[in-house]
Amino acid sequence: MGCCVSTSSKSARSSRSNGDTNVQTCLEIGFCGQKSARRTFSDHVISLHQLPSLPNRIFTNGKSRSSCIFTQQGRKGINQDAMIVWEDFISEDVTFCGVFDGHGPHGHLVARKVREALPLKLLSFLHSSESGQNGSGKTCFRGSMKPESGESEKDVAAEDKLNSMWREAFMKAYKAMDKELRSHPNLDCFCSGSTAVTVVKQGSNLFMGNIGDSRAIMGSKDINDVMVAIQLTVDLKPDLPREAERIKRCKGRVFALQDEPEVHRVWLPFDDAPGLAMARAFGDFCLKEYGVISIPEFSHRLLTDKDQFIVLASDGIWDVLSNEEVVKIVSLAPSRSSAARILVDSAAREWKLKYPTSKVDDCAVVCLFLDGKMDSESDCDEQFFSSAIMQSNHSGNLVETDDGQKSEPTLQRNFTVRSSEENGRYGGRGVSVDVVEDGRSGPEDENWLGLEGVSRVNSLVQLPRFSEEKPNS
Repeated sequence: MGCCVSTSSKSARSSRSNGDTNVQTCLEIGFCGQKSARRTFSDHVISLHQLPSLPNRIFTNGKSRSSCIFTQQGRKGINQDAMIVWEDFISEDVTFCGVFDGHGPHGHLVARKVREALPLKLLSFLHSSESGQNGSGKTCFRGSMKPESGESEKDVAAEDKLNSMWREAFMKAYKAMDKELRSHPNLDCFCSGSTAVTVVKQGSNLFMGNIGDSRAIMGSKDINDVMVAIQLTVDLKPDLPREAERIKRCKGRVFALQDEPEVHRVWLPFDDAPGLAMARAFGDFCLKEYGVISIPEFSHRLLTDKDQFIVLASDGIWDVLSNEEVVKIVSLAPSRSSAARILVDSAAREWKLKYPTSKVDDCAVVCLFLDGKMDSESDCDEQFFSSAIMQSNHSGNLVETDDGQKSEPTLQRNFTVRSSEENGRYGGRGVSVDVVEDGRSGPEDENWLGLEGVSRVNSLVQLPRFSEEKPNS
C-alpha cells in the first residue's frame, strides 16, 4: 500500500520523575508543548507488511493485556469476519479496536483489507494533523481528561479540539479506505463490501466510527451497582428514516421482500439486485451512486469509573442475542480471557435453538476491559483459538486461513433472521414495502455460499445481471 506511519508506544514521563502531579499524557503526535516529551511519527515507522510482527497488535483468536478476541466461521462458506485490537496505538494509553463483517463474493478479502489498512490510514491522518499544528499553538491533549466542575475554559477548548481532530481523522481515513478499495487492482469490490465498527480508547476518551450493522456496546454499572448495557453505535440499516431518505434521493430503492418483511434492503433502480441489508459499507460500488455511502457515524464519549468493558461484534452475535444478554454473558464469564469465546459459543447455541433451519452466520467478537486488566492465569489454551490460525506460505509471509471449527450452540432479536415458524408463514419472491419517510481478486478461496442460505437473511440477495456497467435505459 505504500503507507508508512509511526507507532511510537513510549509516553513521556519526564515530568513524572520531577514530581509533577498534573501530568498530561499527550497524543504524542506533536501536540505537546514540551520538547523533551514530544515524540513524532518519524520515531518509529512501520509498513503494511510489518504489521503481523507488532507485539501489541492481535487479529486472530487470543488475548492481549486488556482484551480478548474470538471469531468463528458459520455455515455459509468462508469466514468473512475480521477483527483487531491494537494496543499502544499511538501511546501507551491509546487502544484501537475494530470488527469488520464482509459480504459478497469477495467479502472476506475486503474485511481483511480494511482490518489491515484502516488503522494505518487513521494514524496517517493524525500525522497530518500533527504537521498542521507545527508552528501554531501546541495544545497538549490529556488522555485522561474528565469533566470536572472546576474545569477551565482552556481545558474545555482542548477537549473540543481533541474531539474535532479525531472526528476529522476518522472521516478522512474511512474516505481514503473506500477510495483505495475502488482502485485496488486485485480486489473486486463492485458487489462485495464490509461493515466496520471501530473504537479508539484514549485514556478516559472513547472515539467511535461505524458503518453497516456491526455494533459496539458497553457494560456499565448503574447507581445501584447493577450491570447494564449501553449501546454505543447505531446499526445503519436502510429502514432508518435518514438513511432511506438519502438512498431514495439518489434513485436507489428500499423495500423488503415478502418472505422477510422486517428486513429492508437497498436495490438498484433498474434491477432487483443486489438487495444490500445495510445503508453504509466499504466497497459495494454498484450501489455507491444510489445512496450507499462509506461515511462513518462518529461519536465521542467520556468514560467513568462505572464503565466496565466494551464489546464489538458482527451481526452474527446481534441477530440472536440482545445487548443485555451480551453484557450478562461477558460479565459472568469465568475468566476475562475466555469472555469472547464464550459469547460466540452462546450465540452459536442460540442460532441452533431458535433457528434450526438457518445457516449459522459468522461471528466475531472483541471484548475490551476498561481497567486494562486481564486474568493472571492462563485459562485460554490454544485449543480455543483454532478457528483462525496463521500459517506460513512458501514466500515466508503470514497468511490467514480458516478451518470449519464447530461450536456448541442463549437470547431480543435484531430482525435480520427469521425463525422456522416464520418460514411457513411467508412465501413468494418480493413485494414492495413502504419505508418511513426521512432517511478482482486473486485465486478463489472456496465457493461462496452467501446467497444460498436456507432461511438466514443474507447481506445480499443476488448479484446484479451486469458487471460494472448498467444497461441503457
